[in-house]
Amino acid sequence: MLLEKLKKYRVILASASPRRRQLLEEMGIRFEVKPKNVDEDIPLHTKPDEVAKYLSRKKATAFAGEMTENMLVITADTVVAINDRILGKPADKKEAVEILGLLSGNTHKVITGVTLKTKEKETTFSVTTDVTFKKLSPDEISYYIDHFKPFDKAGAYGIQEWIGHIAIEHINGSYFNVMGLPTHRLYEELSLFV
Repeated sequence: MLLEKLKKYRVILASASPRRRQLLEEMGIRFEVKPKNVDEDIPLHTKPDEVAKYLSRKKATAFAGEMTENMLVITADTVVAINDRILGKPADKKEAVEILGLLSGNTHKVITGVTLKTKEKETTFSVTTDVTFKKLSPDEISYYIDHFKPFDKAGAYGIQEWIGHIAIEHINGSYFNVMGLPTHRLYEELSLFV
């Protein structure tokens, strides 16, 4: 079983995201949290489904000089995109209102890229989930931003929060991917990797 095989590794989650930490804990994996500050510049004209993989690889590369024999690093990056436009983390309320206005009444993609890295090898994969929002009223958008402050979230929302309960009409794919870590696929990939 995977959890038994992982005992020989020092597993590092290279992410400051409390949601990723929660999901990895719920998978029963023992790990340390050790985020790295990595610039998130991406090459021009990179498609959204490649951006998440590119950034997760970049985060893994930051560990290159300190990898030990039993170390396993997990990095991830989540991108929210609509019509090939990437919607990042909002800088302020005005930007959050604009982003949620774009998502309102539309379907968007949530793409998470994940990289697994040891001293000997590395693999990267991504998972995409389609999320459809109902038409949101300006009052609903304001209420959510004022009460939940989604400024640390790509796409200006967290699916596990109030807005997920009232706004999401349909989801095609992994719910946990939208939270920031595609747990089912991660379990499969780890099982093949270690």
